Amino acid sequence: MTAATRPYRRFGGSAAAACLAALVAVPAAPGTAHAAGYRYWSFWEGGHGGTWAYATQGPATVRPVDGAVHGYRFAVSSGSRDADRPRRAPDFAAVCAGTRAEEGTKRVALVLDFGTAADAPAGGTPPAPRTACARVRPDATGAEALAAVAAPLRYDGQALLCAIAGYPERGCGEQVAAPATGRPSPAAPSPSAASDGTAAGRGEDPSLGLYAGAGAVLALGTAALVRARRRGRR
Repeated sequence: MTAATRPYRRFGGSAAAACLAALVAVPAAPGTAHAAGYRYWSFWEGGHGGTWAYATQGPATVRPVDGAVHGYRFAVSSGSRDADRPRRAPDFAAVCAGTRAEEGTKRVALVLDFGTAADAPAGGTPPAPRTACARVRPDATGAEALAAVAAPLRYDGQALLCAIAGYPERGCGEQVAAPATGRPSPAAPSPSAASDGTAAGRGEDPSLGLYAGAGAVLALGTAALVRARRRGRR
């Protein structure tokens, strides 16, 4: 080995190590078992055509109109993209069929899905899913509509909704190992409170940034190796 080639070899080893470290940091591909997930209440809004849309703001900031449908689902998920929706479709007419419109109030239909036994904390038994029609003042928030029909509610110190109708009795957004379900399971950020509400987000996959970062390290490493080789040949 000549003196001219030694810097290249030393730099090549460092760059390769950096690239390997970046690749190790990238989360497992979708469908990998035991990826990180969180157990929490997610917040949904009823859309057109009887579909659910993951809410982009918390129930304490959204002010639903008369005829709105809000859904809440307790489950283990790794983010908004793979979060479980309420298992009942949003249907205002069915939920609020027995609640007449009255001047000076508004009606909000709520679908409460307490999840499955697999989602429950140790020793917990999820109640059966249910619906309720909240009659509240015109400027009431989604959180106030929920409190009107599903007390007691429990929040943590960061205003994350921990329990609806007292379920679950303990815990709040704790991290768990997600089962091998075949669903996308990126290494997720913890569920964050959206203005005194449930976890809500825009649905980005947090693994994408890590893949992009690893690709950037590989590209930079390759370019540096080329430059070092050219210097060694001079």
